[in-house]
Amino acid sequence: MEKAEDLRPGAHGTSSLVDDDGGAPARWKIVGPGLVVAATGVGAADMVATLVAGSRYGYGLLWAVILGVVLKIILVEGAGRYTLASGKTIFEGWRTLGRWTTWYFGPYIMIWGFVYGATAMSSAAMPLAALFPGVDLKIWAVFMGLAGFAMVWWGHYALFEKVTAVLVGLMFVTVVGLAIIAAPNIPEMVKGLVPVIPRGGVLYTLALAGGVGGTITLAAYGYWLREKGWYTPKWMRVMRIDNTMAYVMTGIFVIAMLIVGAEVVRSAGVALSAGDEGLLDLTTVLRERYGDVVGIGFLVGFWAASFSSVIGVWNGVSLMFADFWGNVRGLRSGHPDTRVGGKYFRFYVLWLTFPPMVLFLLNKPIGLILLYGILGSLFMPFLAITLLGLLNGRRAPPGWGNNALRNILLGITAALFLALGVQQLWKELGGLLGG
Repeated sequence: MEKAEDLRPGAHGTSSLVDDDGGAPARWKIVGPGLVVAATGVGAADMVATLVAGSRYGYGLLWAVILGVVLKIILVEGAGRYTLASGKTIFEGWRTLGRWTTWYFGPYIMIWGFVYGATAMSSAAMPLAALFPGVDLKIWAVFMGLAGFAMVWWGHYALFEKVTAVLVGLMFVTVVGLAIIAAPNIPEMVKGLVPVIPRGGVLYTLALAGGVGGTITLAAYGYWLREKGWYTPKWMRVMRIDNTMAYVMTGIFVIAMLIVGAEVVRSAGVALSAGDEGLLDLTTVLRERYGDVVGIGFLVGFWAASFSSVIGVWNGVSLMFADFWGNVRGLRSGHPDTRVGGKYFRFYVLWLTFPPMVLFLLNKPIGLILLYGILGSLFMPFLAITLLGLLNGRRAPPGWGNNALRNILLGITAALFLALGVQQLWKELGGLLGG
């Protein structure tokens, strides 16, 4: 295994936040990769799912949102702990579990990236097209793709993190501010803390507990830790605080969306469209109820949530691909070709940006979308189950493996994601066979 010094960012310009004796850094300096992974994971589709849950069940699923936050903290902490304690990337760990992980991950990341590239660009373009209706949606989508491409291609991690923090600020202010304006029903919220599944609400419960804020980018956390300069076990406490703070913020954001669904969408009696279009429906309701300032402000938050996912995926998943392909080619993790700016990293940034633009012209062929859904539904259980394998037994980093409580919690997380994956797989297969 290569020395820890090989993984130091050096030219990335990250200063040490931990004293040589492992002392704690200043609290205000430690928020970083966790915020990036949390912001990237919450996109427009998650916002719509939460709004619909709030409009249908009020605050009845608030407990599921809180459970979801706890599960994400556990899952991402596991990925971060393995990376810091072992000195290996998550893909290096997967390879120790058998060749099947490579055969799964390779096709998955290529198909996922092709379809997600078009989806992410379109999502970020929608609020801009609503704000500036004179410009075609496809033009905005191409512009969003090129903006993300330029930022990741020529930027460095520190800039990427700062831009993400600004976008998170926009998301947080607009959505939490809207929730305050909507005047939440506090007694009903307290009732919503009691774990009860409403009639017909099983799928929404699973979606809120397991789906919101959960994507392939959770596995990218270890790569962002490395880019930040957190690369040995002495950063473990810092990583845990970073991860917890980030997902607490995500939880507040999702709860705010639930409040908007319960107080605004439900009282307006409107049915939101599926997918990202549902947020445009909400914008119409907000303009009618609170005026253009609030409606436009929400569109800005919608754009910030979508564009943070664009640059997060362009950066994080490109790092994952670069590490994957570098390992396949026999290169050590940390080789320049597998880092930001390396040739494998840049290949995947190109792959995310330009080939998916063809789907704007082809109107997203349904077969490819369904295939993407099938593969995508099985990634999160793959991550949860493989972490159980990596953090127990001989593969676990000495002194940093799972204890009984962590195994139970990670096992619950794995079971939830597996249930979600099977449900989504059944749905997508039904669409493929029926279509």
